[in-house]
Amino acid sequence: MYDCEEMNDSAFGVRKQQRMSLWSSVLGIVLLISTAAWGETPGEHFEQAMKRLAENCAKAKLRPGETGCDIIKLKPADPLATEEGRFAHSIKIPNPVPEDSGYKPGMSPQQYFDHLCKTEAGEFIYKTVENVGGIYMMRPREHATDYMQEHLYAMEDPYGYTDWEADRPQTIFVNPPWGLYSFLEAPLLPLIKTSVSSAEYQRFSGYVQDRSPMMEERVTEIKSRYGYTWRDISRPHDRELGIAGGELIILDLQGNEVLGVRRGFIRSGGVRNNLTGIWWLSARVCPMLRQVDQSQKRGDFTYWFISKVLKPATP
Repeated sequence: MYDCEEMNDSAFGVRKQQRMSLWSSVLGIVLLISTAAWGETPGEHFEQAMKRLAENCAKAKLRPGETGCDIIKLKPADPLATEEGRFAHSIKIPNPVPEDSGYKPGMSPQQYFDHLCKTEAGEFIYKTVENVGGIYMMRPREHATDYMQEHLYAMEDPYGYTDWEADRPQTIFVNPPWGLYSFLEAPLLPLIKTSVSSAEYQRFSGYVQDRSPMMEERVTEIKSRYGYTWRDISRPHDRELGIAGGELIILDLQGNEVLGVRRGFIRSGGVRNNLTGIWWLSARVCPMLRQVDQSQKRGDFTYWFISKVLKPATP
């Protein structure tokens, strides 16, 4: 089983050291911008850092395999680039966010974050279901590289993201006694599909720690009655102030009835000893998974909410 705190809470220190080593070796400096100049917004700081980095990378003589300048190649995430993304953003929920987020000129990032947490964030459960055997992960998450974690715009939903869900979601949902669903289904990755197979989905089941390995099947149809997807919340001023919002939506797939929505926000910016000032993986979030840590989320972030709505059948 993955240790969710190890994957998220400790990752900041390790990854930051790796990044700083790269900046030093590639560009010959530790920081491109003084961390004393924090009168600017996270967005302004990010843009200036990227500009300076682009200038230095244009002058640098990189050795083969050097990746220290790869971050400048990243583009803002496109939520509508995939069919799964377009569907997620088409869903009408009972309590949509207002177009006007309530931002007032002069708000600091912390003031704006506190306002969003108070007025919009929360868990909204409209119907619960008992004895659910398995679920369909409708929109698998792309693994976010360290450069994406340091980029203000490269990730669509840094609030909902965890490494664990992106890399091995089956071990979150099918992992007794922690993950109590009998199976997890997901779209088959394009790289796995072959011309000789009609399979469109993969199904994970059977795992019991130290007793039974995880089984994977490639199937033409899903058997899940319920599924979940996710999407970002994007309005003016959010990213500029180092804030990103996201929604996790649980559906009854027979008619796409919305059963529950978790809406939350994450705030980064001003991270010391970091090129861009951004590090999404350990940023402050609301609402929290559980009241055990007031600053960071854990790896079972998604499971904890879904299992409140879709209650797993007793093994």
